[in-house]
Amino acid sequence: MLSDNLIRIRAAYRHGLRIILTLFVLLTGAPLHAADQLTRGPYLQMGTPTSMIVRWRTDPLTKGLVRYGTALNAITNQAAHNGVLADHVVLLPKLKPATRYFYRVGSATNKWFNAPDPTYSFVTPPAAGPPRSVRFWALGDPGTGNTNQMAVREGFRNWSAEHPADLWLMLGDNAYATGTDKEYGKAVFEMYASEHRRMPLWPTLGNHDAFSANSATQSGVYYDVFTLPTLGQAGGLPSGTEAYYSFDYAHIHFICLDSHDTDRSPAGAMATWLKADLASTARDWIICFFHHPPYSKGTHDSDKRADSGGRLVEMRENILPILEQGGVDLVLCGHSHDYERTFLLDGHYGSSTNLVPLMIRNHGDGRPDGDGAYEKPPGTGPHGGAVYLVTGSAGQTSGGKLNHPAMYLSLNKLGSVGVDIDAHELRVTFVGTQGQVRDYFTMRKR
Repeated sequence: MLSDNLIRIRAAYRHGLRIILTLFVLLTGAPLHAADQLTRGPYLQMGTPTSMIVRWRTDPLTKGLVRYGTALNAITNQAAHNGVLADHVVLLPKLKPATRYFYRVGSATNKWFNAPDPTYSFVTPPAAGPPRSVRFWALGDPGTGNTNQMAVREGFRNWSAEHPADLWLMLGDNAYATGTDKEYGKAVFEMYASEHRRMPLWPTLGNHDAFSANSATQSGVYYDVFTLPTLGQAGGLPSGTEAYYSFDYAHIHFICLDSHDTDRSPAGAMATWLKADLASTARDWIICFFHHPPYSKGTHDSDKRADSGGRLVEMRENILPILEQGGVDLVLCGHSHDYERTFLLDGHYGSSTNLVPLMIRNHGDGRPDGDGAYEKPPGTGPHGGAVYLVTGSAGQTSGGKLNHPAMYLSLNKLGSVGVDIDAHELRVTFVGTQGQVRDYFTMRKR
């Protein structure tokens, strides 16, 4: 049994602790018990016709919950993950295709981080079937976190205000200078908060992202913050890695390649998978995106084998023949901080001095109100021609000679790209910081 003296000592000790804690709160304003705080997101990943992944971050660790439904006043379905986490990844299953869902994210403590609000909603991709109108947004090298990046963002928001994009692509160098978690927080998640919560992002790895990420081990910031398909969950063939993957959206097949940190040899795992994936798709249009451009005379020179460790040359020599044999229509890249757009090309796998007229399938501007749209046969037959875009000026411009002979147009201007695809027509628009159209062209299949 405790003595009276010991009881008095313990009581005095507890009283002293309460005094110290009270003084700490008064002096610092810190709560004695930290409430759940939303520190990132929410953001959407890996959308399919029947599912969507919602991610967000909290402090402290907690069990994450999502409530969702097809009416703003009836968000009654619920999904959660196991355990307590800081980075929450919740799969919303058994959704209906082409349907708008409203959602709230919160924690097991019944703390909700957003009220029911139309801006916290998404539309699931349509199921395979009749073609429909699709718009997507492509940003190359956006991650400066500065006023240039903001201006490009606002320019696209203004241009697309009447017709928002359905999905978006980041073409690498998403967060400068070394792809740290803090840099991603500012340049990716804070910069595009409203885009993240309404449409899924599909990224690729750039050389600056790779300072803090490793494709071989699937580790580092890039692989931690994104959830990407490895098993063909969103269409296409399983790649077994988040470094490169494919997905379907309506009548379009998208292919993401890793031009920086994965073997680019013609017999490597990525090239082998690419051949099989292209052969397996039955979609009407094929879009491919990766970081290092096969053609550029901007910040980087695609003729120089020493440039970027030979990655531009290897993608052109080893990967383009596979893409063109597989019927690719449009290839989107960044890396050079400018805008460069080729003619309709096929079979140009050497340096710029090796370009011959037969490799340019159409020498016009691709504009219906100019020389006419680029025409291709229907379907995805081999070697029908493709347009290659460098759109790496979503965060900065760096100039260069901008004189590659395969290019119809080269601009040292800030901007990003909007792509509209209907049943038989693809339209590309390069959008400036004021929402102005700096370039455009059309491709038709008929």
